[in-house]
Amino acid sequence: MGRQKLILLSGSPCVGKTTAGDLLFQMYENSAYLDGDWCWRVNPFRLDDPRLREGDKAMSAVLSNYLRLGFDYVIFSTVVIMYEPIRQGILDNISEAGYETVGFTLTCAEDTLRERHKKRGDQTECSMEWLRLPAYPGDYVIHTDGKTPEQVAREMKAIVDQE
Repeated sequence: MGRQKLILLSGSPCVGKTTAGDLLFQMYENSAYLDGDWCWRVNPFRLDDPRLREGDKAMSAVLSNYLRLGFDYVIFSTVVIMYEPIRQGILDNISEAGYETVGFTLTCAEDTLRERHKKRGDQTECSMEWLRLPAYPGDYVIHTDGKTPEQVAREMKAIVDQE
């Protein structure tokens, strides 16, 4: 296989990161999956909360552990890594070395996001803030409109396998 791969999935809430990430995880033997949004699930969630950086440290620690334990594929999904300083901070705090990073930004149309948000039963307002952010520099961009989560996962796997 070569070097370990840390696969980063970013994008707006409801764009399909968790579902596609879990399916991608199941496609690989000797893999681990971290839904980073569970490392800092607080109410209210605000990006300007200075305590959020503690959640980033927890994410780095779990990713470090997965890499140290020799998983070939480590899949990491979270909305906050759309922001360069946050992503870089998390990656900089990973204690392991020698792994390759493959990043994906998932996106969809605003109408699709509203529909998925409603279907999920989320009572909060459907924000377009993250959807309107540019893709993270160097990420592969995958549009999830009209695709099943399985199709999105297979598309990501094809790219990861080529890296």
